[in-house]
Amino acid sequence: MKREASLVAILTVVISGCGIRDRTLPGQPAADSQVTRPDKVTAFARLYDANCAGCHGAQGRGGAALALADPLYLAIAEDATIRRVISEGVQGTAMPAFAQSAGGMLTDQQIDAIVGGLRARWARPDAFRGVEPPPHAPNGDGDATRGASVYAVYCSSCHGAKGRGSERASSIVDGSFLALVSNQYLRTTVIVGRPELGAPDWRGNLPGTPMSQKDVSDVVAWLAAQRPEVAGQPYPAVRAAMEGRQ
Repeated sequence: MKREASLVAILTVVISGCGIRDRTLPGQPAADSQVTRPDKVTAFARLYDANCAGCHGAQGRGGAALALADPLYLAIAEDATIRRVISEGVQGTAMPAFAQSAGGMLTDQQIDAIVGGLRARWARPDAFRGVEPPPHAPNGDGDATRGASVYAVYCSSCHGAKGRGSERASSIVDGSFLALVSNQYLRTTVIVGRPELGAPDWRGNLPGTPMSQKDVSDVVAWLAAQRPEVAGQPYPAVRAAMEGRQ
């Protein structure tokens, strides 16, 4: 009995020592093999790649949606605004809500990690010192009638006389496009451009003559007026003409 007890004690010490040294006993996972729960991931790169890159592009360079690795965009959009859009999405557009409180999968901590990562990696505040871009949020409604004239001056050279596109740029009055984007998206695009597509910001449409805050608001109002009342339905004028022939 004493001999058996001694043997058990020796084996226990040996086994324990092996486990402490290399953690490779059968059935014991390696220290680096533990899988992090999805709601515990806080690394910006992993969160961005899994939730943002599909639309905003790898490394934030843009894709179906505008580029987030754009220092100008980050100069005009406050953290609270970015956090709200990520959390709640934008109703009526392709931007979904990501916060768990809104039916998404991300925790508040993860959303904060994305917002902080965008700012830390891609913001360049020193690049815009002394520059006053139009504000991200509109100050009242624009004038669609005046916006038609603003469009002719600043936008028609690329997007065509009526906004229906040209060899240089696509249509921006397409009903399907306008049905999928918000007025704020239009405003942001007018201000920051789409550098990944060669579209200039508010300073470059007419060299030497940047757009004013009112110009931006008015041209957005004109674009919004082209949006069909119901997605997939004809424009009001077209529908009226069709009804007149019946």
